[in-house]
Amino acid sequence: MFFWDPTMVLLIPAIVLSIYAQFKVSSTYKRFSRIRSQSGLTGAQTARALLNSNGLYDVRVEPIQGRLSDHYDPRSRVIRLSEDVFQGSSLSSVAVAAHETGHALQHAYGYVPLTLRTSFVPLASFGSGAGPIMIMIGFFFQSFSWLLDLGILFFAFAVLFQIITLPVEFNASNRALAILQDGNMLAGEEVRGARSVLNAAALTYVAATLVAVLELARLILISRSMSDD
Repeated sequence: MFFWDPTMVLLIPAIVLSIYAQFKVSSTYKRFSRIRSQSGLTGAQTARALLNSNGLYDVRVEPIQGRLSDHYDPRSRVIRLSEDVFQGSSLSSVAVAAHETGHALQHAYGYVPLTLRTSFVPLASFGSGAGPIMIMIGFFFQSFSWLLDLGILFFAFAVLFQIITLPVEFNASNRALAILQDGNMLAGEEVRGARSVLNAAALTYVAATLVAVLELARLILISRSMSDD
């Protein structure tokens, strides 16, 4: 995290996977951004149509700046789509919009992992912010070594958040493909294209989780080593 030691080798596979995942999602998104969906619907229209067909008329769809900044806000009940997705009618736009709609459906139906993840946001934010600071102080200043273990504990909350995120994202993608097919918005090979986009995006979450888990394991090993000394 802040220093090099032999335990850093634990992170190498995860770092390699993260680099590959970023390349994969970028290249796959670009590839299917060049293919217009047969329905001709934009991402915004896709999300609106899918929401309406599931009775979620009160969920808004809004544009947001940034590339691949798409997300669903359960507090405001708003699907925010990046401008390319909001205005675009490509397979990538349709797939991403449907994925975020999947999150809205999770919220509406009380999907437990989403509820749990939402409740974990404050704790995970604190853990990812304060945890590394405590770990750094505890590592470099022996009189504050107790902060190392406390920081690891707080960081563990952020790691747990990453783990909870995995089923949430995979379930949203599965819902997205299902509602696109049920709504006859994709035909034939388009389904495969949308699945490729969603699978590439999911890989980034897998990589991020692996990095977080291995970093936590590495910090625990360091803490135990310092205790033995």
